Amino acid sequence: MNLSSARIHWRRPLAILFVLFLTLVAASGGILKSGQRVVFLGDSNTYAAHYVDFIEASLLTQAPDLKVELLNVGLPSETTSGLSEPDHPFPRPTVHERLERVLAIMKPDVVIACYGMNDGMYYPQSPERFAAYQTGINDLIAKVARTGAKLYLVTPPPFDPLPQRKAGKLLPKDAPKFAWFSIYEDYDSVLADYSEWLLKLKDERVERVFDARQPMLDYIAERRKADPDYVMSGDGVHFNKEGHRIIADALLKAWGYDPAVKVDPELQSLVAQRQHILRDAWVTHCGHKRPKTKQGLPLAEVQKKTAELGKKIEARLD
Repeated sequence: MNLSSARIHWRRPLAILFVLFLTLVAASGGILKSGQRVVFLGDSNTYAAHYVDFIEASLLTQAPDLKVELLNVGLPSETTSGLSEPDHPFPRPTVHERLERVLAIMKPDVVIACYGMNDGMYYPQSPERFAAYQTGINDLIAKVARTGAKLYLVTPPPFDPLPQRKAGKLLPKDAPKFAWFSIYEDYDSVLADYSEWLLKLKDERVERVFDARQPMLDYIAERRKADPDYVMSGDGVHFNKEGHRIIADALLKAWGYDPAVKVDPELQSLVAQRQHILRDAWVTHCGHKRPKTKQGLPLAEVQKKTAELGKKIEARLD
């Protein structure tokens, strides 16, 4: 083989790898960059923080030099539609009451938002409620776009009627009213409508819409082949860590990381501790109107607490 043919021999595989890399980037909607701040918005499932914990611990394991800051400001009971069922103990907070403050104070480079579970108020579908959800999402897109941050939307997770059906709490379509504790028996069809609309959304201001719904449904169906009573959620609304793992895996894959990489359990625990302290502090600092929400520490005090956890996290990475 002469020198010229040798160069051609090596250039071809390199060219193929480069094309594959560009394909991955295009398919993923972009790869996270060092120095970026990623802010998560959502209702009580996001507030629970587990999928954020999983993502951060996995990123630290696979790319310790990435130095991306993940901050969770999910808020229980929150909607993007601005609706609230009559029997809710207080008017549901809407993300639009605080969204512009969150964006101005936190200055995210990337925003990840997951809404829908509360937006239908656990009622049957109606054109008015569906329109309120669509308006809320479109307003969220517009407000994030004005800051220049990249936006990723996540479909609402499914509602699993099994645990509520066993408890005799589901209501038929003709019931006079519904609430989070007395849910329409086919409420998941409402969330299916929301998810379908999001997945068909064509808006250049949205980097990507992640489907959390179908992977969860597939997982539940697979588990029920062996155990018909398996549930991912004790009340059908708030999913467990297995559900959080599914969302985390989808985001990690989209950003070009391997969700199957093993994470040190102690590292995972330390990350979760830090995430929960930061969540409460930032939610409180940015302000909201939800009563009976845990008060976070002042940010100056949080920095001291998280600095010690940061040292322990770094030690686990050595």
